[in-house]
Amino acid sequence: MQRNLKLTIAYDGHDFAGWQIQPDRPTIQGTLVSVIEHITGEKTLPQGSGRTDAGVHALAQVASVCTQSPIPLANFRKALNDILPAAIRILSVEEAPPEFHARKSAVAKTYEYRIYRGEICPPFLARYIYHHPYPLNELEMIEAASVVLGEHDFTSFAAVDPERKKDEAGTSNVRTIFSSDWRRDGEELIYRVRGNGFLHHMVRNLVGTFLMVGKGNVSLLDLQRILGARNRSAASATAPASGLFLLSVEY
Repeated sequence: MQRNLKLTIAYDGHDFAGWQIQPDRPTIQGTLVSVIEHITGEKTLPQGSGRTDAGVHALAQVASVCTQSPIPLANFRKALNDILPAAIRILSVEEAPPEFHARKSAVAKTYEYRIYRGEICPPFLARYIYHHPYPLNELEMIEAASVVLGEHDFTSFAAVDPERKKDEAGTSNVRTIFSSDWRRDGEELIYRVRGNGFLHHMVRNLVGTFLMVGKGNVSLLDLQRILGARNRSAASATAPASGLFLLSVEY
């Protein structure tokens, strides 16, 4: 009998070329394909809630996968974790209705971006954070975060995504941001954003532009103009992948 399983997955993305399967490169999806085939003998293609970039981490990515395997859920989770590399952990395996799809069924996602502000970044944090010890007006960045709240066309903060052109041609770049805020936690400056969906590199491009606000190169009025320009060249450089985490997906 065909089963539709919902997997909740945590991973350290540092040594992977992102979520999406690629020839001759280690990816999260590709690793799952290989391990599931080893356990069940089936060729599957787990569908993630989104395609995280190379070097991006996840605390609770969600994937859906169809299987004919009768293995009980708890045993399946254990079998996966026994074979997967330590950088990928299956937190839970649940039965899902046939119509459930990890990406299409999602109604909201939350991401977090972490910046280490101290002069010396602890080496055990380096792969999970962006080290930026230089002067920043953090109060301006905190104020700027609210500019992107609500429904907007986020073309200015979207990288070209060739995969999206292939399978979602004509899809709008309009997204709704439900919450957007910066906070200080010790030596870390942390951005958290929750929205109904995110475009390719969108969070990292937002962070890159917020950093320009903190440096005094972009004003709040400039930020509003960048958002309204609907042109990627209007915004700033993409922040490094190491500081970005997918925190949760809501259904």
